[in-house]
Amino acid sequence: MAQRGIREYDAKRLLAKYLPEYLNEFSYKGDLALVGPETDPEELASANPWLKTERLVVKPDQLFGKRGKHGLVLLDANWEGAKKYLKENIGVEVVVGGAAGRLTHFLVEPFIPHNEEFYVAISSDYDGDNIFFSPEGGICVEENWDKVVRIHVDVLAGIAAVDIKSKLPRSLADRSLAVEKFIRALYQFYAATGFSYLEINPFTFHNGAIVPLDMVAKLDDAEEYWQRKRWEGLIFPEPFGRILTKEELFIKDLDSKTGASLKLTILNPKGRVWTMVAGGGASVIYADTICDLGFAGEMANYGEYSGDPNTEETYYYTKTILDLMTREKDPEGKVLLIGGAIANFTDVARTFRGVVMALEEYQQKLQAAGVKIYVRRGGPNFEQGLKLMRELGKRLGVPIEVYGPETHMTRIVPLALGGAWQ
Repeated sequence: MAQRGIREYDAKRLLAKYLPEYLNEFSYKGDLALVGPETDPEELASANPWLKTERLVVKPDQLFGKRGKHGLVLLDANWEGAKKYLKENIGVEVVVGGAAGRLTHFLVEPFIPHNEEFYVAISSDYDGDNIFFSPEGGICVEENWDKVVRIHVDVLAGIAAVDIKSKLPRSLADRSLAVEKFIRALYQFYAATGFSYLEINPFTFHNGAIVPLDMVAKLDDAEEYWQRKRWEGLIFPEPFGRILTKEELFIKDLDSKTGASLKLTILNPKGRVWTMVAGGGASVIYADTICDLGFAGEMANYGEYSGDPNTEETYYYTKTILDLMTREKDPEGKVLLIGGAIANFTDVARTFRGVVMALEEYQQKLQAAGVKIYVRRGGPNFEQGLKLMRELGKRLGVPIEVYGPETHMTRIVPLALGGAWQ
């Protein structure tokens, strides 16, 4: 499971659409507008007429918090004021939480005057979920964490077995029943929509109804297949300050067009140690092993290819890695680890044909960069795949050591890097 953050725009959009399935009286309409660099303000206002009639809030929507504390929230503005603020701030570089990046996307929504601020959050752990609630939400909730109530939901018993009412503070008074119903419904929405974390801080009451003011949410990407209907149109943005290279964008685009999984993150383009690992779990294990042996600073990339990619997809994935690693020389040479566990259904021979095609194309550059290649793989047709790699080593003029499933999965790491093997 990977937890992936989503925009507040999408979190509130999902909430407005699906929470009424569990709470009939939830009347939040979800009047929301997302503004990006290419957004035409007049077209946006035409599609959302409320922008010209409501008082508005404008705030960045780029997966970072404490926007109010950083002075990045415009409150109680009209549409002309909002447009002016957006024009002045889109593209501006800011530093938030140690990360520097440009402001590219903003959320615009109706301004809700209020006196009460409540906090609720739901997170998952190994034996269930935890609900957190405080009658004193807002920007100071962390400073008042002693007032936060924790309600555990057992993974087997579910929310139906939880007595929420008895755990709520008495200070809620006549708000208690409404808050109880909201929390119960919110948990059902959380579980049914594939969330791994959800926080509303704060929410308030407006004209007797609950309204979410600020939201933070993460989804479990392992749920993507089952949630394809609810998540329709959802985009996972990059973390704030993270700008994808053209190579990362290329692999991301390639990944979007296949049923396989192709992921690439460049950590250190001048690093000596490059990996091409089959499988998300295996990629973590290889990365940990490299770091444990003291080569974290030399680790150039992180990623995976899995889900039975075809020969062409594997060729383009390998070619991208080889292009990156052969751009600069290193006095000590470079290492390419082509590894993975024992595949369940990925055709090793088919994927390795793509790898071989790319390696042959980069023969001279691999030689010039002093690259050594270490291979370990198992799974369907692995014998044929490993044979392809051994034969390639004989004619390529590049050192290639090839191992099968009889060798421990990460054994090639200390062999390649000269580290101690525990």
